[in-house]
Amino acid sequence: MREEAEAEALRAKACASEVALFSLDRRNAALASMAEAIRHSQAAILAANQQDCEEAQQSGRKEAFIDRLTLTSQRLQAAAAGLEALMALPDPLGVQRSFLAAEGIRIEQRRVPFGVLAIIYEARPNVTVDAAGLALKSGNTVVLRGSREARRSNAALVTALRDGLTAAGLPVEAIGFVANPNHEDVDHLLSLRGIVDLAIPRGGAELIERVVSLAKIPVIETGAGVCHIYVHAEANEAMALSIIDNAKTQRPSVCNAVETVLVDREIAPQFLPKLDERLTARGVRLHAAPQALAWMPHAVLAGPDEWRTEHLSLDLGVQIVAGLQEAVTHIERFGTHHSDAIVTDDQAVAQRFLDTVDSACVYWNASTRFTDGFQFGFGAEVGISTQKLHARGPMGLSELTTYKYIIRGEGQVRT
Repeated sequence: MREEAEAEALRAKACASEVALFSLDRRNAALASMAEAIRHSQAAILAANQQDCEEAQQSGRKEAFIDRLTLTSQRLQAAAAGLEALMALPDPLGVQRSFLAAEGIRIEQRRVPFGVLAIIYEARPNVTVDAAGLALKSGNTVVLRGSREARRSNAALVTALRDGLTAAGLPVEAIGFVANPNHEDVDHLLSLRGIVDLAIPRGGAELIERVVSLAKIPVIETGAGVCHIYVHAEANEAMALSIIDNAKTQRPSVCNAVETVLVDREIAPQFLPKLDERLTARGVRLHAAPQALAWMPHAVLAGPDEWRTEHLSLDLGVQIVAGLQEAVTHIERFGTHHSDAIVTDDQAVAQRFLDTVDSACVYWNASTRFTDGFQFGFGAEVGISTQKLHARGPMGLSELTTYKYIIRGEGQVRT
């Protein structure tokens, strides 16, 4: 109900000033306590998650959805380790620069928390842990609102995280949780100007569009990932096959998995049969443009919406292009400004691609799967921002802060 969402936000707001003043040592101690509570509560969390997964399977959810929803002991241990990894990172808060300005006044630019964050996400219960940890380390409080399908898992995780806060002597209200799965709760949460300072949606295009269109508070978009790999005529063939294989099959249900491969026309007759053979053996369903089908015996004809589709599964679109400019044009037209890569031995072509493609993360001779807060050394992440205002790419600690100016004088007045 609307009342639940507002009550959770108000409780988070009431302790936001207190949390913002906690020392780094105290915030780190809380993270350690939360990690321990996750491990201690593993059996209860996994039992709740099993119920969610069984219900999702019975309702006919796809394999990729089930994978995102599933918690294992290994994934839960990784989530706890992620909280501990945050402890080792520098404090995102504090003075960034200091200088003497006109009339001898001293000015400091200081990084400070936003205040109350609203994180709205779909069936990824690991986001519950990541978001809570990032919020606390950056001095924010947070209101979490996951999906209906993960409601038991999220509730069990939040119980454990709050147990950790209690053990560390921090207010449990610092982690708010909206258990009711109705859309009305999200809509109301997004209207709470003056209470919620920032909303961050994490999920598919439909969720993100809904949050952006309804919000009356600032929003940072974490976009869908229609990611591309462009195989240039001067690519190392073995490297290209390895990179594409990794980017598609290592974990296909995530936003940094590749969804479209673009291949230079010059090498298509030699390269595409090898791509077809390798990926088909890995269980990938290939959706090829008409001109590519002749060299891909296991592929099916790409549908009309193929190039805009984020499959999040073992499906991959394949298109032939006439060189770098056509590849860049395709990416600009159909991509989501998330993560795009080129494979080539030609340094000049690679540099042109890196400079021209307008995405949050652009790669040369590497898998798009590296677009990740852990891989970048940021600790956990709250999402991958595909917008340009304030934050872009993996959103770690510094992206969850803003700044203010502290001015100290000795009686100066402006003339």
